Amino acid sequence: REDRSTGERRFVYHGNDGTSFPWNDTAQLNYLDAETREAVIRTILDVAHHFPIIRFDAAMTLARRHVRRLWWPEPGAGGSIPSRAEHAISQAEFDRLMPKEFWREVVDRVAAEAPDTLLLAEAFWLMEGYFVRTLGMHRVYNSAFMHMLRDEDNAGYRRVMRDTLEFDPEILKRYVNFMTNPDEETAVEQFGKGDKYFGIATLLATLPGLPLLGHGQLEGFAEKYGMEYRRAYRDETVDEGLLAHHERTIVPLLRRRAQFAEVRDFLLYDVAADGGGRLDDVFAYSNVGPRGERSLVIYHNRFGSAAGWVGDSVHFSVPREGDGGRTLTQRTLADGWRLPEGDDAFVLWRDHASGLEHLAPVGELRARGLRIELGAYERRVLLDVRDVRDGSARLWSRLWERLGSRGVPSLDDALRELALEPIHGPLRAAVGDVLGGLIRDGAAPDIGSVRDALRSMVDAVAEATSVRGDRDQVTRLVSEALATIADRATETPRTRGKTPGHAPVAAAFHDASHRAVLVSWSVLSPLGRLAPGDPVATSRAWFDELRFEEPLAVGLRSAGLDEGAAWSAASTVRLLLDLPRPSTVGGRTRPEVAQRLVAAWFDRPDVRSALGVNRWEDVDWFSRERWRELLDWALLLDLLVVPAPDAARSRDVVLALVAAGERSGYRVDRLRELTLPAGRSAPARTQRRAGTKRRGP
Repeated sequence: REDRSTGERRFVYHGNDGTSFPWNDTAQLNYLDAETREAVIRTILDVAHHFPIIRFDAAMTLARRHVRRLWWPEPGAGGSIPSRAEHAISQAEFDRLMPKEFWREVVDRVAAEAPDTLLLAEAFWLMEGYFVRTLGMHRVYNSAFMHMLRDEDNAGYRRVMRDTLEFDPEILKRYVNFMTNPDEETAVEQFGKGDKYFGIATLLATLPGLPLLGHGQLEGFAEKYGMEYRRAYRDETVDEGLLAHHERTIVPLLRRRAQFAEVRDFLLYDVAADGGGRLDDVFAYSNVGPRGERSLVIYHNRFGSAAGWVGDSVHFSVPREGDGGRTLTQRTLADGWRLPEGDDAFVLWRDHASGLEHLAPVGELRARGLRIELGAYERRVLLDVRDVRDGSARLWSRLWERLGSRGVPSLDDALRELALEPIHGPLRAAVGDVLGGLIRDGAAPDIGSVRDALRSMVDAVAEATSVRGDRDQVTRLVSEALATIADRATETPRTRGKTPGHAPVAAAFHDASHRAVLVSWSVLSPLGRLAPGDPVATSRAWFDELRFEEPLAVGLRSAGLDEGAAWSAASTVRLLLDLPRPSTVGGRTRPEVAQRLVAAWFDRPDVRSALGVNRWEDVDWFSRERWRELLDWALLLDLLVVPAPDAARSRDVVLALVAAGERSGYRVDRLRELTLPAGRSAPARTQRRAGTKRRGP
């Protein structure tokens, strides 16, 4: 600095940490000067009165040991910055001029004069612990998280966590964990976009402390962000796939931060390898949230496989009563999850990473811990942990015997299916074994076997639903419908021509996939007669409540259908169980029956969906193929269960509706018009929508 009025020349030092070039946008202050320190503290307090959070950049350079190393070296030491050796002072003089840590003064003054301020320090050089333990800083950058996990120094980072827990677990939540910052390469450059990145991002979101996300981290930006930049120099676009995966896997965890942020119930575990020893490459820790939400996070930070047991935690310190000291203790996973005692207790959880739910006996967790098997950079996030007890039916024990360690989309659904097994088993057996020949080849089944299988299923449904209907009548109705299917399936071409209906319907009895639907419908449709009320609505409701679709599809699969055909047939049966048919909608004349059937179909959302109804240019259209197919099914069912004269009328109604569909151009509004009884006309708004011109008087 040159004073042109006096000619005085002085040199101003830039800030410097002694590792590289000076920071030429800064000027270094003399922190041995008490007035300078006070001026800086007053400036900090002024900022604190305007903002709730203050971040101190490169805060470690103002620790006493580094002020000494950088600016006021001991005589003969040389110093870390050129020209500072000539300013060397003794240790006694340094201690007199700077008797206390500057940051300790800052923390104490802020606590007294601006107590609601959060102080966040960027401190490297392995001083993170010193800043929170000794200097009292509220939060401190934890560079070890980024560097050690990136370099897969897993044992080293576990040691950092273990040492912190042994000293005081509360310090763990003062760390600011991050995967990138403006001084480092971007997260995508350091960790990529694969399983390793998302595994460490999971640790970031679920460890106690403060998770810090870098600029462009979620979007996958690779350009290093500098605060001195006026604009980005690379023309980068958001990686939509990466962002979407963050939103599916990481953002939900960040929304649960309250569940992971505290350390009162945080436990870090040693994972015991199968062959003995400890798996240092596996991080496993549990926590309990403020409302008792239990969790367990497991991550394998190595390219390879790992298998072992999560059982005992590492030692951690707790306050000791009486003398104010601390003592070391440890706990098990069962204790960390606060699991109950007893052989009848089970624990349930959902793995956030896979979306599947699991269960395990509490006794096994207490005896051995939780078994884990992990691939390269694989992670588990166990959430929604709850414990249950077995009842007299031992449903949870039976479900555990069935599933083992295998996960399912819903344990409640799996338990419900297990409870329904007395119904599902007979249904699978009836459709797949007893009636398999009828479905595959049209062969007439053994009457005795059919009656036994049907009665077993009917009894199981009646017991499960606590109804007292006529079981014999239901069994007889099913048997009669099956006999009709067998007769039609064995008709010769000459007798087939006498069958009421048209060619596609008659041919359906000779097609295995059609027979599968007819057989299944015949078995399930009469079940509603067991209960009082509308039997059709009851049969349809029980199909969902008793979860018939999966066992029906499994039975059809064993009867010879391929996987897709079996599930398609089961879905069709669900629709047909309460599909309005010509024989069920009522009406005295054929036109009246046709009009009622069209109204019933197009007023029901499930039938509209089956007909492919879609709107285009303010007109509702339906599918020609699906229209014909559904009419065929309606006629087929009537042929099975109604007398011949009524079946003939159903045939006439169906043929008329086939023709009406053609004339309507497969427009819903025109079809409704064409099926109106004689002497009635569509409302004016319907006529206009259909394109009919209204005449004047």
